[in-house]
Amino acid sequence: MKIFKTTISLLGLLAIFWCPGAAFAGAYEEVIAAANDDRTATVVDLVQRGVDIDTADPSGTTLMMTAATNGNDELLDFLLVNHANPLKQNKYGDTALALAALYGRQSTVRRLLHWGVPVDGPGWTALHYAAFNGHHEIARYLIAWGARVNAHAPNHDTALMLAARNGHQAIVRILLDAGADARVGDLRGNTAVELAEKAGNSEIANLIRAAGTSQ
Repeated sequence: MKIFKTTISLLGLLAIFWCPGAAFAGAYEEVIAAANDDRTATVVDLVQRGVDIDTADPSGTTLMMTAATNGNDELLDFLLVNHANPLKQNKYGDTALALAALYGRQSTVRRLLHWGVPVDGPGWTALHYAAFNGHHEIARYLIAWGARVNAHAPNHDTALMLAARNGHQAIVRILLDAGADARVGDLRGNTAVELAEKAGNSEIANLIRAAGTSQ
């Protein structure tokens, strides 16, 4: 009986050795939850034990995207230093930089850019998202790093259209000063002036007209 139990124990150890995934049952769910909850130490521990540093949830949101969304710069730094991919996109086309801009995480945006992450990318850019949510300091910083002011989003919106429609006057000024073209239209042909007027943002519409870029 003792020999039998010893054999079973050895077989169990061999199974874990040859199938390391068995030792990480539930690790996928745990690392995703830990990143969402800003439990940085838990994420670090799981990654150091072998969990993929680019682990993503069903929407394609990676650990780095979650850190960027939450403004968790401690976790972000760990992931960058350990070679997580900052260019990955979730199923919506968002990158870590775009999400940091969307949620107003200024220090995170700075970290990613200083790490060498491109300021622009395909689809919705960080500047689009900063303009959409009114994060004018981030918008200013992105432009200083060379963000394309007149880049079109997948729906053909520009940053100026987004800021004008959503009533973000400070960003409208920043974009106009940076050379934003107010003459272009969205998929329905609406210009930034028209979008501002339809949203009831008459001051912004007048501001764009006064800049002389809407004709």
